[in-house]
Amino acid sequence: MSGLNKQFGEKIRAVRKSRGLSQDKLAELSKIDRSYIGRIDRGEVNITLDKLYTLADALGCSPCDLLP
Repeated sequence: MSGLNKQFGEKIRAVRKSRGLSQDKLAELSKIDRSYIGRIDRGEVNITLDKLYTLADALGCSPCDLLP
């Protein structure tokens, strides 16, 4: 697991929680599988730019707000 993936996951988790969203709700809003959202939160995966923009849209923020 790379340090950037972990930092990105921490950022996603912080924004998600600040908006009062569970992993399940974020998965529903973004149409990304909940288990994959969990792996993103834990920094276990490299995501595509498409997924970055999808997550940002679901969280109501800019993609750059999610980058470490």
